[in-house]
Amino acid sequence: MRKYLFPLLLLALVSCGPKWKVSEADGYSVITQKGGPTLGYTSAAILEAGGYAFKDLNRNGKLDPYEDWRLPAEERAKDLAAQLSIEEIAGLMLYSSHQAVPGSAYGFGAASYASQDHNPWDMTEQQKAFLADDNLRAVLVTSVQNPEVAARWNNQMQAYVEAMGHGVPVNISSDPRNETAATAEFNMGAGGQISLWPTPLGLAATFDPALVKEFGSIASREYRALGIATALSPQIDLATEPRWSRFNGTFGEDPILDRDMARAYVDGFQSSADGGWGTESVNAMVKHWPSGGPEEGGRDAHFNYGKYAVYPGNNFGMHLQPFVDGAFALQGGTGMASAVMPYYTISYGKDRNGKNVGNSYSHWMIQELLRDKYGYSGVVCTDWNITYDNKAIESFDGKCWGVENLTVAQRHYEVLKAGVDQFGGNNAKGPVLEAYQMWVADFGEKAARERFEASAVRLLMNSFRTGLFENPYTCPAHATELVGNPSFMEAGYKAQQKSLVMVKNHGNVIPCRSNRMQGPLKVYVPKRYYPQTPGMFGLSMGPAAHWDWPVSRELVERDFYWVDTPEEADFALVFIQEPASGPGYDVADRQKGGNGYVPISLQYRPYKAEYARAVSVAGGDPKESFTNRSYKGKSVKTYNEADLDLVIDTRKKMGSKPVVVAVSLSRPAVLSELEPYADAILLRFGVQNQVVLDAVSGAFEPTALLPMQMPADMRTVEEQFEDVPHDMRPLLDADGHAWDFGFGLGWSGPISDARTARYVAGASKH
Repeated sequence: MRKYLFPLLLLALVSCGPKWKVSEADGYSVITQKGGPTLGYTSAAILEAGGYAFKDLNRNGKLDPYEDWRLPAEERAKDLAAQLSIEEIAGLMLYSSHQAVPGSAYGFGAASYASQDHNPWDMTEQQKAFLADDNLRAVLVTSVQNPEVAARWNNQMQAYVEAMGHGVPVNISSDPRNETAATAEFNMGAGGQISLWPTPLGLAATFDPALVKEFGSIASREYRALGIATALSPQIDLATEPRWSRFNGTFGEDPILDRDMARAYVDGFQSSADGGWGTESVNAMVKHWPSGGPEEGGRDAHFNYGKYAVYPGNNFGMHLQPFVDGAFALQGGTGMASAVMPYYTISYGKDRNGKNVGNSYSHWMIQELLRDKYGYSGVVCTDWNITYDNKAIESFDGKCWGVENLTVAQRHYEVLKAGVDQFGGNNAKGPVLEAYQMWVADFGEKAARERFEASAVRLLMNSFRTGLFENPYTCPAHATELVGNPSFMEAGYKAQQKSLVMVKNHGNVIPCRSNRMQGPLKVYVPKRYYPQTPGMFGLSMGPAAHWDWPVSRELVERDFYWVDTPEEADFALVFIQEPASGPGYDVADRQKGGNGYVPISLQYRPYKAEYARAVSVAGGDPKESFTNRSYKGKSVKTYNEADLDLVIDTRKKMGSKPVVVAVSLSRPAVLSELEPYADAILLRFGVQNQVVLDAVSGAFEPTALLPMQMPADMRTVEEQFEDVPHDMRPLLDADGHAWDFGFGLGWSGPISDARTARYVAGASKH
C-alpha cells in the first residue's frame, strides 16, 4: 500500500498552497493546515479547494460533500449514506466480537495469522475478512500488549480500509480499561500501560461528579492515543438489586447520584478541549437501556436463568432517570450520549404492546419510548450475541430472550423493526442482508433503503464528529508517552484514595501512626485462603485453592514493621473479599429434580432462603416445563466462608489489640457476621493495596461515602423489591452507626458535608 504514497505525496507537495503542508509520520502521512483539521492518510488522493486540503476517499477526482470537512457532520453523513450500497450499510450495522491484540489461537475469538513470523500489531486473518468481505467498521478491542502495539494495530487497520470503497474508517471501541488490580503498585511512571482508577462503584463512592468528569477527560485522551474512539460505557443501570453480579460496574442505587455521575462521565469522554465534538472526543455508549438493575433474585441476563428484569415495586420510570435526565441531558456541547446499548433482559410486563421479549426486540422499548417519547437520536446497538441460538439454560452463548423460536435472520429483522441500528458481536453481514430482503417483501424496496440509510447516518455521525474521516491514525510514540503518564497516574491514585469508605473506627484505632520514640508500629498480616471460584459470570474456574499473603511484605514495610506472629504485633491488618456464593443457578439442583434455581447469598455462613418468594415474579422458557423460578427453602454456601473465619481467628489471637479489616466489595454485603470482631473496617472498590495502607498509616483521611446500603441480614435482602432503591434495613454496628446510603467516617466521626446534604438528605424522598 505504501508504494502508492510517493507519487501522491509529490502531487500534494507540488499543489499545496500556503495554508497547508505535508510531513511524514510513523507509517502514514500528515497534512497540517491553518484554519483546518489535520489530515492523516496512506493511500487516499489529496484534493485542494479554497486553499485547503481534503482527502479523496472514494477516488472519484472530485470533492464529495462527505469528504468536505467544512460541512456539518449530519450533512456529510447523509451524503455518504446515500452513496453506500446495501452491502456496505449492512457492514456498518455490524459490531465485531471481542478482539485481543495480538490475537490468540485459543479461547473466545480464536485468531490466526498469514505468517507465523508476524508483529504483535498485525491484523489477524479473521479481522481482514470481516473488514474486507463483510464491510464491518466497528471493532471491539479487549487486551492490548502495550500502547505502541495498540497504536500500530489501529494504523494498520485504518490503512487497510482507507484503500477500500468509500474509505470509511474503523471505529475502535473498548469496555472500561482504567480499572486497577489490588497488587498494582503506585509510582509516578507506573509502566505506562494506562492510568488506574477505582471501579465505577468506587467513583460513585466519592460522591463527586467533577472527579468523574476529570476521569472521563483523562481516559478519553488515553483512548484516542490508543486509537479508540468509542467507549462501551458508562454503565448507568440503577443498581437497585443488591445481589446483581454487575453492581460494581454501576454508580450505585440512588437515581440522583447515578444521574449526576452519568452526565459527568459522558461529558468528560465526549467533550474536546472547546467543550464540543473534536479529535479528543470519545463516543460514549451508555448502557443498559432501560436498566438491567432489577434482575429477579440478582441473576444476570448473560444467562437464560437471569433473563428477566422485574418491577414488583412498579418503579420502572425511576430507572430511566439516569438516561433521560443524565446521559441525554449533558452540560457540555455534545448534547447527549452518542450511543445507547439496551440490556439483554426482558423487562417483564412493561412492553405496552404485550410482548415479553429482550429489550432490543421491543418496538415499544426502543422506537416508541426511547426515540419517540424521549427524543433520542443517536445510535442504538444491541448487547453482544442476542441473535445467536441459546442451547441450554446455563449456556453462555446466544441470548435471544423471548424470540428463541425465530431463525437468526428473523431475529435480525425484528431488531431492525424495533428501531435498533447495530448488532453487537456479529461479524457477518449475511443475516443483515436477509433481514433487508424481509423488509423489502413486507414494505417495499424504497422503504427498506430508507430504513437502512437512517441507521447508516446515525452510525456515520459518530465517526464524522470525532474526526476519524480526517485523521484516524495515531502516533505510536505519542501513545507511549501519553497513556499512563505521571500526571494521569497521580490523578487516578488520588481518586482511589477518595473512593475508600471507612465504616467503622471503634476507639479511633486508625490512623496507626508511628511512635517517634519506638519507630514504626508492628503489624501482623495473616495469610488468606484463596478458594477456587468460578470466573466472570461463572464461566470458568479460577486458580486452584491456595493460601497466600494478600499484600506484599515490601509494600507494608514502607509504613510498618512486618511481624510474623500476633504476639509481636501492635495491630493486625486483615484483607478479605466480599461473600461469594455463585450466580443463582445450579445444574446439580436440576439434575436432582429441582428447578435449578438457588439463592444468591451476601453473607459468609451457609444460607437458607426461608424468606424468599414462594412464586417468582417472572418465568417461562421453551426449555423449561414450569414458570415458577422460586428458590424458597433452598440453601447455598459461599466459596470464601474462610474469610469470616480469618477475621474471627485473628481477633482471638490479637486479644484486646486492634484488628483492622479491609474488605473488597463489588456490591452490597451482609457484614454483620464479622463487624463485632473488627475494630476498624475499610471498604474498597477496586483500589490498590497501597491505598489501604495509606489510610491505615494516616497518609490521607477517608472521605468516601457508601454508594449503596449495606444490609443488616439476608432477610431484608429477600424482602426488598428488585426495582426500588433504599428499601433495606441497614446494618447497625456496635457504635450505633447505620451503614446506610451516604454513610462514611472520617477521623472525627460520621461525615456530614455538602455531598450528604445534596444526595443523602433527599434519598428518602425517592
